[in-house]
Amino acid sequence: MMLLQEVNTLSPQQFVETFGGIYEHSPWVAEAAATRRPFASMQQMKQAFSDAVQQAPASQKLALVRAHPELGHRIGIDPDLSAESTQEQGSAGLDRLSPAEYKQLRDLNEVYQKKFGMPFVICVRQATKTVILKAMEQRLASSFTVELTEALKQIDAIAALRLQDKVQT
Repeated sequence: MMLLQEVNTLSPQQFVETFGGIYEHSPWVAEAAATRRPFASMQQMKQAFSDAVQQAPASQKLALVRAHPELGHRIGIDPDLSAESTQEQGSAGLDRLSPAEYKQLRDLNEVYQKKFGMPFVICVRQATKTVILKAMEQRLASSFTVELTEALKQIDAIAALRLQDKVQT
């Protein structure tokens, strides 16, 4: 764990090396956030990351969502699944699904992906598998625009927790 004042002294390259994975496979977010230093508070740091995403072009936002893994589907199979995603999905019990739950999750992932062209994203550290499955079913009724906005909101929540894991205030 690093102190906020240490974060402010990192070179841009060190900053990206340290925080490039906060937003799944998208170091460009850390590159943009680094330019907003020094951070006076953890909230300011989180906001710099979030602003980088919000100010990105629509195509880059969609690419960020698409960089996230399908829930439950790839654990132990996908070599690109980050250590953070593996741990987070495990914390919600997605690595211990019953055969029926696994089938339900896989079916919902498939329908969601087909409808929206992106994986379903939710901050699993703030949910249980029951909540996740219910949210997937409910969010299938959304429009693409609403769903993209919700996915980006969930990604910000994921990133905020990941930052808290790395930086001590």
